[in-house]
Amino acid sequence: MTKTKGEISKFIEKYYLHFNAAALVDAAKGYEAQLEKGGKMLVSLAGAMSTAELGKIFAEIIRQDKVHIISCTGANLEEDIMNLVAHSHYKRVPNYRDLTPQDEWDLLEKGLNRVTDTCIPEEEAFRRIQEHIVKIWKDAEANGERYLPHEYMYKLLLSGVLEEHYEIDLKDSWMYAAAEKNLPIICPGWEDSTMGNIFASYVVKGELKASTMKSGIEYMTFLADWYTNNSHNGIGFFQIGGGIAGDFPICVVPMLYQDLERTDTPFWNYFCQISDSTTSYGSYSGAVPNEKITWGKLDINTPKFIIESDATIVAPLIFAYLLDL
Repeated sequence: MTKTKGEISKFIEKYYLHFNAAALVDAAKGYEAQLEKGGKMLVSLAGAMSTAELGKIFAEIIRQDKVHIISCTGANLEEDIMNLVAHSHYKRVPNYRDLTPQDEWDLLEKGLNRVTDTCIPEEEAFRRIQEHIVKIWKDAEANGERYLPHEYMYKLLLSGVLEEHYEIDLKDSWMYAAAEKNLPIICPGWEDSTMGNIFASYVVKGELKASTMKSGIEYMTFLADWYTNNSHNGIGFFQIGGGIAGDFPICVVPMLYQDLERTDTPFWNYFCQISDSTTSYGSYSGAVPNEKITWGKLDINTPKFIIESDATIVAPLIFAYLLDL
């Protein structure tokens, strides 16, 4: 049956014909083809995509089973929940390019942590979550239990303790959509996040053990098992931004193939990266996809797309295409 595409999809097919615009359409069609042949897809989230409110459309991608595993930074893991419970307290700073050091200091003293043109309110966002997540950490430790960072966040969301603070429509939270499905999440370098810093502070104070939080190595071993069990029809890699959210999970293939000598491990069979990082010496985010062939991540014939643009513009358009909007 031929799908009926909506107006957004028709618009980009008609007008996005060359250069990065054409790459966007090609990548969207490649993603769609990956799903239609029964393949699965990993989406990695770097940057501040949660604060950019990608959840408004990404949550529906999750609900419609168009993503099967997510890799994200600790910031994206927590900032979607922060937006859920403190949205009205966020402050937009459209003139952020003109701010002086004194202006920035003034924001700090008001408890406003700036992410480009958006300030996250410390008291309403960070501390509101901290009050509840610390109890979940301590309860787990008291029961001799250990979990991965995202599993603690799932417990927080599904417990209902934050409901009185919801300030956006729940359907616009990608983390809540993921929690409902118990979607696998990989969160490498979680320690480099506000909640990671808070957890570390409790370890320093002797109120929690570091071992109560499962580690990055345990994320990699979890991913190794997941990839092995789900790669029979191929797994694609849709990378938003660069950095550890992308570099960590893509390495599972050479680890399985080379280090574990499982030479029947298939390569990632679709790859797309949205990035505005320029190709330069030693840059991972700016490296062309073919470089990944030399590391045993992609095959010669893997469909490869790179869209050199702002992910906050590109990702919603590709997701709209996948949703037939």
